Amino acid sequence: MRFVSWLLTTAVALATAAWLVDGVRFTGPSSGTAELEHKWLPLLLVALILGVVTSVVKPVLTLLSIPFIIVTLGLFLLVINAAMLALTGWLAEQLDLGFRVDGFWAAVLGAVVITVMTWVVDRVVGDDRR
Repeated sequence: MRFVSWLLTTAVALATAAWLVDGVRFTGPSSGTAELEHKWLPLLLVALILGVVTSVVKPVLTLLSIPFIIVTLGLFLLVINAAMLALTGWLAEQLDLGFRVDGFWAAVLGAVVITVMTWVVDRVVGDDRR
């Protein structure tokens, strides 16, 4: 149950980022039921890819970046989160899932939106991971 809750929370955060940030998007129809029918599976798959990338690559990158994180008082973590989103976008493109992240600033804004939305959804729904 925890996995499903996490996956849906991440999917909501990704959908919000795609809606709010210009350079983060899913390809395909842009309104109505056709959009929902076309994008629900890619959205869940991209959320899963983001979770795997965040679980596997982010800890290694964070460990290697400790000096930068200390010097920037933690702001470099935002760059790492943006890199994770950009890597997710690249992997999704390679798998032809119809998800794109265009550029560094789109990745930064998308990472901020995803982080905030994940926090909000966890607070509203109730984070059962504790």
